[in-house]
Amino acid sequence: MEPAQAKLHYRPFCFSVKGHVKILRLALTVTSMTLFIIAQAPEPYIVITGFEVTIIFFFIILYILRLDRLMKWLFWPLLDIINSLVTIVFMIIVSVLALIPETTTLTVLGGGLIIAALACFLVAQAHE
Repeated sequence: MEPAQAKLHYRPFCFSVKGHVKILRLALTVTSMTLFIIAQAPEPYIVITGFEVTIIFFFIILYILRLDRLMKWLFWPLLDIINSLVTIVFMIIVSVLALIPETTTLTVLGGGLIIAALACFLVAQAHE
């Protein structure tokens, strides 16, 4: 009889639901930023989505390297939630402005992808 193997007490971030949702959010936000750049949308659309891409990438690297376990003096889940709430406010504004008539098709697609990224946030928060 083989000895029982010790189970991992944590699930690697990339294989967790939270990891999948964050990576999906990153992909959707990068795609919407690319569409905004191609459509030559107003600069605030590109800047806000670029800033959000940077922040999402920071949190993904933070969780992959498990730096949240090393730096216990910050409450990372709270910072992640605050970031997501601020993101919702800015991204809703950008997506509504992008969906207003007199815009190009690519700008409308970018606004739609931002709404999909916000839906990913809601799924992640419901799972936690």
